Amino acid sequence: MPRLFVAARPTPAVADALTSIPPDPSPGVRMVPAVNWHVTLRFLGDVNTAATDEIVDRLRATPLPTATVVLGPRLVHLGPRQVVVPVAGADRLAEAITTATADLSEPPRRTFTGHLTVARLRRGASSQLPGLPIEAGFTVEEIELVESTLSPDGAVYETVDVFPTTDPS
Repeated sequence: MPRLFVAARPTPAVADALTSIPPDPSPGVRMVPAVNWHVTLRFLGDVNTAATDEIVDRLRATPLPTATVVLGPRLVHLGPRQVVVPVAGADRLAEAITTATADLSEPPRRTFTGHLTVARLRRGASSQLPGLPIEAGFTVEEIELVESTLSPDGAVYETVDVFPTTDPS
């Protein structure tokens, strides 16, 4: 069964800003490659093919509000094993996606906390990155349904489908 999530990808300008984050040479810290940068709006987990088709249909039929998101102002820990850029402004969009897909996958593990992961830490590792300044923003004009395949070298993401957001005005 595919492991799925719904995400917003940063614009090229935001991705350029994120490249200013220096690699952390600390033992046990793995930087997330730029190709994997995203804001997870809804983690769906392992989903069978029939449910995947229904998720696509529902996301196509759901008005998805355009979101203006702000990243920053500093890198922080999200739990002991992630360094992230906080992301504000995606709550309504994440809520619309969660409502549309509520009965098609596992329920959300926790309340939506907007973030973009820049580094993952092995158990017990520490990072030099938290506290570094980063400020950027973009308008989410489309979201992606993404399949995640886990590997020893990190996750490999493949876009399943893309859905436009709609201007609320």
